[in-house]
Amino acid sequence: MLKKLLLVAAVLIPMLASAQTLKIGLVDTGEIFSKMPESAAAQKQVEDVNKKYEDEYAKLGEEMKRMYDELQQMKEDELPAIRERKTREFTDYQQKISQFEQQAMQDLQKLQQELMAPIMQKIRGAVEAVGKEGGYSLIQEKNPQLTIYFAAPVVDITGEVKAKLGVQ
Repeated sequence: MLKKLLLVAAVLIPMLASAQTLKIGLVDTGEIFSKMPESAAAQKQVEDVNKKYEDEYAKLGEEMKRMYDELQQMKEDELPAIRERKTREFTDYQQKISQFEQQAMQDLQKLQQELMAPIMQKIRGAVEAVGKEGGYSLIQEKNPQLTIYFAAPVVDITGEVKAKLGVQ
């Protein structure tokens, strides 16, 4: 048994000694993203579209308030058919506003994804280039949701990626 352990150790020790060291880098893509000129332009475009949706939503809200006030001002002796019709119109309008709100949120999310995807792809390309040039085995997001603990030395390459992209 001892001979087998010595044999395994004799085989593994030279392999471990000749193994390449693991070089790990960290990158803060959020910082890089926020400093890229393209992201400011994309954010402005999203904000402009959002403003249009907010303006339309405000108009819809005013109309709903008008309908509600009209419904509240109806007299008790008003014809039931008229009261029912106005109540139904008000309820239908509430649903219309709810659908508009959901559609606006979906449209904004889609627009944001469409505008941000090329920027993130550009950052990923720069990270990959810096990784290859620097001989990194692994590059990880600096602020990940999941924290990974390891003992290997780590180098923050955010500055190199920013330089590669020409951003401050």
